[in-house]
Amino acid sequence: MTFHMTTDRRTPRPEDDRARTMTTITRRGVPASLAALLLGLAACGDAEAGDPTPSADPASGAGGFTRIINVETTEVAFEDFLEQIRLTGVVEASRDVVVSAEESGTIVETSVEKGDRVRAGQALMRIDDRVLTSQVDQARAAAELARETWQRRKRLWEEDQVGSELAYLEARFSSEQADANLRALEERLARTVIRAPVEGVVEDRMVETGTLVSPGTPVARVLDVNPVKIAVGVPERYAPDVTVGAPATVSFDVLPDANAEATVNFVGAAVDPRNRTFPVELRLPNSGGQIKPEMVANVTIQRFRIPDAVVVPQDAVVRVAD
Repeated sequence: MTFHMTTDRRTPRPEDDRARTMTTITRRGVPASLAALLLGLAACGDAEAGDPTPSADPASGAGGFTRIINVETTEVAFEDFLEQIRLTGVVEASRDVVVSAEESGTIVETSVEKGDRVRAGQALMRIDDRVLTSQVDQARAAAELARETWQRRKRLWEEDQVGSELAYLEARFSSEQADANLRALEERLARTVIRAPVEGVVEDRMVETGTLVSPGTPVARVLDVNPVKIAVGVPERYAPDVTVGAPATVSFDVLPDANAEATVNFVGAAVDPRNRTFPVELRLPNSGGQIKPEMVANVTIQRFRIPDAVVVPQDAVVRVAD
């Protein structure tokens, strides 16, 4: 027999090779059974070479593959459901006071250093008081003289009707004026000792011995850090949900062991137009002093609570486009 070959310019495919092999074998007189055996071997070779086409229908389960998906189940039960608002806050001292001088003069004594813990009313510094001391002594003498004059004028006028009523009134008001002047100077003298207005820690001392100060000059900063305040800005959409007394939790990234329960103790009455939030404050005990002002705090405020709700894990919810 004579065969004429034609050239196929398409990219050869494995199935074309198998068909061509079978045709050639059949035309040369090879038995059909042997042709079928060779075709099967060729198919196995294609499968080993990475042919992704399965040899059988996967659904039939005969000679195919089975896709196994691992799933996890959990029992659904009734429990309380909490809707929470997660926010970021900043730690603040419960009281942050800058102490200033109230009299003019030179600092002649400093009683505290940075980091010292002080009581309310404890002396921090003392201003030179020699001039005021002499003025107080002078005013005290003047007040005693005025008081004695008033007592004598009073007896003469009320008992013996000696003198005039005008002299009687002048002596009375002069005594009162002298007493008032003495009290004012004594108060100024007391203010030459600069005292801590609150209990806390001396965070900074701005002056040293020998510094000349005047009324209003900052001399020290005292912080009360037990308890501390957590200041949070809450978006205005939560305004109906956040109220005084709402339960909350506070945690810190830098202090894993400082997680604590708290309650909202202040809710602002106005919304900040710059960021559309309203201020909220919480108080947190800080006896150990680990929580520092200006630390970042993670705050979770309870928005509402639904008792006996059917709750499923959030990871089990799949969101789709519709």
